[in-house]
Amino acid sequence: MNERWTPASWRDHPGKHMPDDYPDMSALTRVEAELRRMPPLVFAGEARRLKHLLGQVSEGRAFLLQGGDCAESFKEFSADNIRDTFRLILQMAVILTFAGGKPVVKVGRMAGQFAKPRSAPIETQGGVTLPSYRGDNINGMEFTPEARTPDPERLLKAYAQSSATLNLLRAFAGGGYADLYNIHRWTLGFVEGSPQGARYRELADKISETLSFMAAIGVTPETQPDLHRVEFFTSHEALLLGFEEAMTRVDSTSGDWYDTSAHLVWIGERTRQLDGAHVEFCKGIKNPVGVKVGPTMEPDDVLRVVEALNPDDEPGRLTLYGRFGADKIGARLPMLMNATRREGRRVVWAIDPMHGNTLTANNGYKTRPFDRILAEVKSFIEIAEAEGVHPGGVHLEMTGQNVTECLGGARALSEGDLADRYHTHCDPRLNGEQALELAFLVAEKLKTEKLAGLKAAE
Repeated sequence: MNERWTPASWRDHPGKHMPDDYPDMSALTRVEAELRRMPPLVFAGEARRLKHLLGQVSEGRAFLLQGGDCAESFKEFSADNIRDTFRLILQMAVILTFAGGKPVVKVGRMAGQFAKPRSAPIETQGGVTLPSYRGDNINGMEFTPEARTPDPERLLKAYAQSSATLNLLRAFAGGGYADLYNIHRWTLGFVEGSPQGARYRELADKISETLSFMAAIGVTPETQPDLHRVEFFTSHEALLLGFEEAMTRVDSTSGDWYDTSAHLVWIGERTRQLDGAHVEFCKGIKNPVGVKVGPTMEPDDVLRVVEALNPDDEPGRLTLYGRFGADKIGARLPMLMNATRREGRRVVWAIDPMHGNTLTANNGYKTRPFDRILAEVKSFIEIAEAEGVHPGGVHLEMTGQNVTECLGGARALSEGDLADRYHTHCDPRLNGEQALELAFLVAEKLKTEKLAGLKAAE
């Protein structure tokens, strides 16, 4: 790390997609000072633990499952919504673990995923032009001048909601809810009568049989506490650097700087400029970090990003999230993976199959076809295997709620269904049934590739 780095050194670099139109900048300065006095949301030791687990992913000994809301909101904040998304991640992790025979590292897009970069800074409706909605920690979704005016007090509300979310997640993860013996109780209500619900119950039956055998030979949650709890981590895009700076603290154990707003933060496709503020900020924190890698990147671009953010080639430090689109991944990803493998760089390669497959339906709704999402994930696994790279994980925008935002899936949601329960504040999300279906199909693909690799090695 550059010895001149400080949590504030990003301010000397150009920054994109951060609001600069707060009516009272002194109020923003006051709120950031207040945030600096707040307790950390996560702890350095937890971030180090996630980095260790991601190191195992980079070595092919584990798989990353990262998912949650496109953008969290104040309005939909509830214990039930948090529980449902947490439960969905547990279900998907069980499916992937059972098929792949490897532990799954569970990371939520939760407890801080509020702000979103937008394609345009302004929006026009009925001849009226206002600032675009940029996430609940910046402004409101309602199309009024009052709501769309950036308000720094929203950062304090986002901090409070993130803190409450983390408290609940920690209780779920360590208080017995995540006990494998509860596997039959994890089924989401609206999935109960679906094909995915039936497949999940069949898998749960197999796992319960195994647990019964283990209990008979003395392996129980009492003798093996890991059966009673799970490790669960949080992540979000490090977009509002004033907030991230305020939450960055010196770890008393190591003397290193950690961003205590989340265990992992990532840099988006629109803010990954090497000389930009977001890369500068992430250079100095010791958290695991991620970068979205899109279709405009060349092999040299990827290697420069890797060198900037992980110059010591530390396992688990850097995750690269491909986000190409099903129609572009075959032409772009192989040479990028080849570059990191050729240079011996230890990174986690994961796939974000959501952002490159977004379209606008004929009725005006922004949506994502399930078959394109699945196609990009399948291509990612095949390309990784062909390039000698471990297909490290998936990064999904999804919710445990029964929404109708993405087309297709087992129930074949159509454009006419989108209006039924279209609740997202930003981008369309997979619902619980679609996410489970994706997990089963990805698990089958991973299992097929694993068997093919074993056969080729004979």
